[in-house]
Amino acid sequence: MSNIIGSRFKALRERSSIKTSEVAQALGLEDDDSISAIENGDRQPSADNIVQAMRLFKVSLEMLTDPFLLVNEGQFSWRQSGVSGADLAEYERDAGRFIAAYRALSPTLGHTSPINSSLAKSAADRASRLVERSSFENAVSAAENLAETLRLGAIPAEGLPNAIERELGILVLMVDPTDGISGAACKLSDADVILINRRDVPGRRNFDLGHELFHILTWRAMPPAHIEDINELQRSRVEQLADNFASALLMPSSVIARYGDWNALGTQDLIAKLNSVADELRVTSSALRWRLVGLEKLSRASAKAVPDERLRHNGKDKPDSGDIPRLYAQSFVELFGKAIAEGKISIRRAAALLQLTIDDLSQLFISYNIDPPFEI
Repeated sequence: MSNIIGSRFKALRERSSIKTSEVAQALGLEDDDSISAIENGDRQPSADNIVQAMRLFKVSLEMLTDPFLLVNEGQFSWRQSGVSGADLAEYERDAGRFIAAYRALSPTLGHTSPINSSLAKSAADRASRLVERSSFENAVSAAENLAETLRLGAIPAEGLPNAIERELGILVLMVDPTDGISGAACKLSDADVILINRRDVPGRRNFDLGHELFHILTWRAMPPAHIEDINELQRSRVEQLADNFASALLMPSSVIARYGDWNALGTQDLIAKLNSVADELRVTSSALRWRLVGLEKLSRASAKAVPDERLRHNGKDKPDSGDIPRLYAQSFVELFGKAIAEGKISIRRAAALLQLTIDDLSQLFISYNIDPPFEI
């Protein structure tokens, strides 16, 4: 608890731009070192210290003591379209709660998510060295290297979520966010999380996953914007690099080579092949078209000759969501099951954090072949 309170003291002090000396004076402590000791978890604040801190920072007791909150402890980057600032802020608070709960419960249950191999670490480090002035070719090369290292196979999108968690230690959660939110990257000091709207079409889901992975890997060198509008015409350099990275990760040159020549096709045959191969690779036809241009497998003139509307929804009359992924993720749900079984969290609070009814929570466990740790 002292670690939680200490980190909250520091987060709230920094958010409020209040000097350490001012905090010490307000709390009736002798010097700055006393505040530093509290913030570092070396000193347990008294009840009076906590009450005074609540008054100083104008926050509730929950804000200082609840481990299932993120208080200036996580940074989010959202991909969205048409979502109001208020709605986005509300969902960010909700997501922050279940991410904070996962982070708080993991060490108490012996759960860790390290990078599992030196090869994976090397590939991730290569991507992390990209900077804003890096060329698009550098981003593509880093993605190709990562795809090979993660052994993503003939359809990279298929195994990407599990590989990101298993090999890179990044938690990938399929969520039901506010309408208009496609996904997000969340960067914590001790954890990385990617959120993906599970009800988006497969091509969008998979591209967003690759895009957010780029942001997680390169966050230190080029922190992404808090909010990105996916329909914005003038994309920043960072977002363009992320797009190129995602495209190459999902469509490595070794995979595209299997599909032979494209330039010899007439427009109608080209459209049919683009839509068919895009469905097979679980990407959008438009993304495939421009990836082929980048690989010089298709001329820019041929690509531009294809009407955009013929590639919309991969040639279908309406969006096809395919098989909607299960909510959250196997490891995430297993952790909450274990936490409930061991009394680390109540059933009711777990359900509330996960934005589910108790009945729905039970069904969530069953969907992952986990015996619910409670009876309804």
